[in-house]
Amino acid sequence: MDKHEIREFLVTRRARVTPEQAGLPTFGGERRVPGLRREEVAMLAGVSVDYYTRLERGKLGGASESVIEAIARALQLDDAEREHLFDLARAVEATRSRRPHVRPQPVVRLSIQRVLDGMDVPAVVRNARLDLVSANEMGRALYAPHFDTDRTANIARFIFLDPRARDFYPEWEGAGEISASMLRIEAGRNPLDADLTALIGELSTLSLAFRELWARHNVHLHQTGSKHFRHPVVGELHLVFDALELPAERGLAIDTFSAESGSPSEDALRLLEAWTATRLTEHSTAWVAATNRADSPRGARPVTNDQD
Repeated sequence: MDKHEIREFLVTRRARVTPEQAGLPTFGGERRVPGLRREEVAMLAGVSVDYYTRLERGKLGGASESVIEAIARALQLDDAEREHLFDLARAVEATRSRRPHVRPQPVVRLSIQRVLDGMDVPAVVRNARLDLVSANEMGRALYAPHFDTDRTANIARFIFLDPRARDFYPEWEGAGEISASMLRIEAGRNPLDADLTALIGELSTLSLAFRELWARHNVHLHQTGSKHFRHPVVGELHLVFDALELPAERGLAIDTFSAESGSPSEDALRLLEAWTATRLTEHSTAWVAATNRADSPRGARPVTNDQD
């Protein structure tokens, strides 16, 4: 774990909290730093200034849970930020004795795929790197531009590197901020994931927008909320998403998408369903035709039910 990551996270969180928000008295005069001073955080957390300074310099290893919890309260961290701070502390210990590794691509079990296929709403399976590792037909249709790639479909790579993303996501800035924040929290959770490190490096190299968002050190837990899509076939979609964690499949979650009853987005989803069915029919017809051609001797008449 890079000590710079810990320092920047704590410094940026400290800068957000004013003395007034922390319930501390102010005596006028110009402050040299935005937000709280180190000594103010130390006082709020009940630790010495020297000790907090060591923590902010990246020496989180060995800090007790009670101390980290006290710092989280002092900095008024939300649930995602608190979890991230604990992850950073654990990562310090992990990186001392382990090397970066490539995690195997997760495989969605057939039983999970059957659940996906049985849903009547779009559903995709994603991992913590924002790879789309599986989907039902509606989910694949909803995310059709993302799957239009020779590489593993990845939400963050599409948002920051694909020119179609700004049209597909009308609220592109918000979508980009959330995806960068989700990658940030996963980087704290699994700092030795070589594939994640490679993805972050690729995005940082090729996207100025990603670099700027990454530098904010924001983190986000992706559990439920609303999403706005502009689908190339069915148009505007305002959908509610829910993330369903898969405890037996570490790092995987099912994202489902639904529309409010009677809304234009519900009509658009029905249109998406019809388009999906049409695509499946066309694919099936093409497959049967190709199979007949492959199985028939050259020059033979195609098999039909017509009587001579």
